[in-house]
Amino acid sequence: MKEQLKKAEEKMQKSLAALDKEFGAIRAGRANPAILDKIVVEYYGAPTPLNQMAAISVPEARTLLISPWDATTLKSIEKAILASDLGINPNNDGKAIRLNFPPLTEERRKELAKDIHKMGEECKVAVRSIRRDTMEKLKVMKKNGELTEDDLKDGEKDTQKLTDKYVKDIDGMTEKKVKEIMEL
Repeated sequence: MKEQLKKAEEKMQKSLAALDKEFGAIRAGRANPAILDKIVVEYYGAPTPLNQMAAISVPEARTLLISPWDATTLKSIEKAILASDLGINPNNDGKAIRLNFPPLTEERRKELAKDIHKMGEECKVAVRSIRRDTMEKLKVMKKNGELTEDDLKDGEKDTQKLTDKYVKDIDGMTEKKVKEIMEL
């Protein structure tokens, strides 16, 4: 039973980590290199993540500087950024690419807040799914005679406590990110 609870907690932690990574990729008016994590550039016929072929730095609060190690890839990087859903036009100076982030409008802030809440809800659904799977496994263990009725009740209670803890953590992360977006 303890093993099932441990597995459930590990899965819930992974869900929380995935949500944190998704939140990091949200463009919040500030330059954040994490938003480029999903961009893949065609490099010698192979799709290559941008962060593996260029140095990405933040020279100013609203500017990202992409300095490719191979200057011949500038055009490919520029195309990949334009094709992505970033909504920012890259400035190519022949040596590096600059991405200037405009300040967020009130409408865009509200849209981002909705997206953040949606991501939080999806993560909660994932955590509840893990709870359901764990409870089913515990019931099978009871049916097979591996657990007593009391152990099953205790396991269900512990699983619910774990779920409640992670749902609370998700709510906290979501509210923090929404607050961060609204204050910019």
